[in-house]
Amino acid sequence: MSIDVLIVGAGIIGAACADALAAEGLAVTVVEREATGSGATAAGMGHLVVMDDNPAELALTAYSLELWRQLAGADPVAHEYSGCGTLWIAADDEEMAAARAKQITLQAHGIACEMLDATALYAHEPQLRPGLSGGLRVSDDAIVYPPKSAALLLARAQRRGTQVCNGKVQALTGHGVLLADGRELRADKVLVANGSVSVQLLPELPIRPKKGHIVITDRYPGLIRHQLVELGYIKSAHAASGDSVAFNLQPRPTGQLLIGSSRQFDVTDKAVEPAILARMLAHAASFVPALTDLHALRCWTGLRAASSDGLPLLGPHPSRPDVWLATGHEGLGITTSLASAKLLAAQMAGRPAPIPITPYLPARFRQLRLQHG
Repeated sequence: MSIDVLIVGAGIIGAACADALAAEGLAVTVVEREATGSGATAAGMGHLVVMDDNPAELALTAYSLELWRQLAGADPVAHEYSGCGTLWIAADDEEMAAARAKQITLQAHGIACEMLDATALYAHEPQLRPGLSGGLRVSDDAIVYPPKSAALLLARAQRRGTQVCNGKVQALTGHGVLLADGRELRADKVLVANGSVSVQLLPELPIRPKKGHIVITDRYPGLIRHQLVELGYIKSAHAASGDSVAFNLQPRPTGQLLIGSSRQFDVTDKAVEPAILARMLAHAASFVPALTDLHALRCWTGLRAASSDGLPLLGPHPSRPDVWLATGHEGLGITTSLASAKLLAAQMAGRPAPIPITPYLPARFRQLRLQHG
């Protein structure tokens, strides 16, 4: 059987790409060493959030949220989809100014959002600590349960003819891949979509792992209504190095709460670290004091694939023929998975992409344009 595209990785990115490429009529095979969506996809919070750190990020996240509403809106229960919205919390006047600037940017791109003064903020979320200045409510942001969505996307891809192969890709061969058990799979194109592990196959990629911790609580339905994120997140969580924590609290449809977030660069040990966990939880409780009385069920970590410029790599590798990339999504892999898949499918089908593709092309990195043996 000939393979048009062999996809390395069956996380949310690989599964979405398989679905989009199979919809183009391509013969797709996905190779996954573990269970579908078992890596960063299973570790993530599952937020679907419009982000506006730069115009390319805003374009990709906004387009992808449209696609998520189409996909999950048809069967929200299957995806554990909840249109809870995001509340960006402003602690002081400086952060209120940042909220207003964010509102102007989002509204200019047709994103529904509203400024909240302190009174409106506490009307929406009475559990927040006293003394906050207000915030910005982005009503169409949402959440899903990522492993379930990945499995649903892959299942649809399989109904469209996609094959799934269990195995670990040891190396790219130039005409396919070599698996750790010695099997060789030939394909016209290989799409590397396995997140932070992609550097093992392609050491030249400008990607570093970013470790994050998450805690899930017992069920406390109605305690929190929105995904809550501090506007200080913009100042702290995207630091270029070192460890950082930021307030991110999410209500799941089950009534449970997910508490985040932390970022540690270049740490690949997935063990939970009590010191960073304690720091993260203390910071979260400083925004929602009631968290100190809640029962935590489990905590875990995951590794985000962070590109050096904060945008994913979507498209052909500029110096490795027939190697394509869909990696480097950092903390927005769930949000941008569907848009990423559409942009790749458009490129492979040779037609214009639905949004400008240039900001995400791997060729923007000089180190990838150099020849590799």
